[in-house]
Amino acid sequence: MFARDYGAMIMMVVGFVAGGFILAITYTWDMMWPWALLCLVFFIPSLCLLIFFRDPPRRIGEGYVSPADGKVIIIDRKGGFQRVCIFMSPLNVHVNRAPCDAHVMDMQYHEGTFAIASDKEAEENERMHWYLKGAKGKVEVVQIAGMVARRIVPYLEVGAEVKKGDRIGHIAFGSRVDLYLPKRVRLEVSVGQRVKAGSTTIGR
Repeated sequence: MFARDYGAMIMMVVGFVAGGFILAITYTWDMMWPWALLCLVFFIPSLCLLIFFRDPPRRIGEGYVSPADGKVIIIDRKGGFQRVCIFMSPLNVHVNRAPCDAHVMDMQYHEGTFAIASDKEAEENERMHWYLKGAKGKVEVVQIAGMVARRIVPYLEVGAEVKKGDRIGHIAFGSRVDLYLPKRVRLEVSVGQRVKAGSTTIGR
């Protein structure tokens, strides 16, 4: 399974490569090597696309779950919330998920810079704010673009109802996702910990 908007493109490229290899083996070597070389040229980026835009199923965890795959780089308090910042490398799954059952109250897109996602300056990067209302309070998820990631793709609209672990969007080629939780939530992660979207419990 792949991230939305990319599945058809990926399968088309993979199909082209596979078809090229099939055609190549039907010819003599003198006619085969140009096909083999062309297929190799397409195979490497195709493999990268398969890795970058994979979207595997997840077993949903307990409590508030991680909205992103990656590494926790910051835990602090900001604006009356506890903030957990997750850095997504290009090798992580890029699809982001809802941390809890919630109603999408608002979504706000902000243009910005493209600083390194792990730097403090990344807070002014291009970003999408998700304002969610769960059964136990308000939660905010912020998708932040980085130096490489230049496209944030939301899957939902304002007014949508989401279940914990539902896919809400993706950031092409990784970057960073910040999760804002109420102060009374007991966090269960630490800086440096690896987390998985929808599976790892961030707090209860």
